Amino acid sequence: MATPRLLYGRRYQQGTNWITAIAMGAFHVGAVAALFYIDAGAMLAALVLYFAAGMLGIGMAYHRLLTHRGYKTYNWVEYFLTWCGTLALEGGPIFWVATHRIHHQKSDREGDPHTPREGTWWAHMGWIIKGQGLHHDADVLGRYVPDLARDPVHVWLSTWHWTSNVVVGLALLAYGGIPYVLWGIFFRTTFGLHCTWLVNSATHIWGSRRFDTRDDSTNNWWVAALSFGEGWHNNHHAHPTSARHGLAWYEIDLNWMGINTLRILGLAWDLKVAKIKQEVPYEENDQPVIEEEEAVA
Repeated sequence: MATPRLLYGRRYQQGTNWITAIAMGAFHVGAVAALFYIDAGAMLAALVLYFAAGMLGIGMAYHRLLTHRGYKTYNWVEYFLTWCGTLALEGGPIFWVATHRIHHQKSDREGDPHTPREGTWWAHMGWIIKGQGLHHDADVLGRYVPDLARDPVHVWLSTWHWTSNVVVGLALLAYGGIPYVLWGIFFRTTFGLHCTWLVNSATHIWGSRRFDTRDDSTNNWWVAALSFGEGWHNNHHAHPTSARHGLAWYEIDLNWMGINTLRILGLAWDLKVAKIKQEVPYEENDQPVIEEEEAVA
């Protein structure tokens, strides 16, 4: 039997995914409830977990390592960073990577899972709670992520991705009680989800364009600030395999700093990096000279 083809895009996603919708609603309620428990320790725990999930997990692992293979690392480092990514509650690595690879193939065209051309709300959150996009198994997604689908650890992490928050939540409950759970799980997760979703929505609507790409991607500084550097999205779409997205000195890219730190520690190598040869003023449609992506030893 032939493997079914994924049909992403708003017109193919019919009906409400009630399990996801109810879970997202509950997390938003929990995030609001956290505001009634002002606890410095709980807020610090949330901040630490926000960096672990959003920077180590989504930015450095799910996106720049697993999706685009912008650098290489040891298996144990890859698995640890991927586990951190599951804390973001954005699905397992197989789903996340497959969806993002499809986004690059179909960016802002029919078949893009979350283009704002089909609605800003759709691009931000609607695509998560409509249709069956989140519920394809590894066999269906395998054609888009054969590298991960062959790896039993990534298959396991994808199947049981939700368990990381259960384990961390129980640890927070035992250590600090309800306030720690509300801040460290509900508020932190909800805030992190919206930061990632802003990359899908805001950075295809608002911002500047250094490169004349075939999509609507933009560079947006405030999304970059919230997402550890993922907001330099036009740079990324122009050079998708580059492990560095902030190409100019003023484009702060914490995910790149983290990857480069791994390199300094001897834990990452063969970094692919796009660089601007020289900083010159440019008009909106000018194209700066870019060096070829190079592997940094």
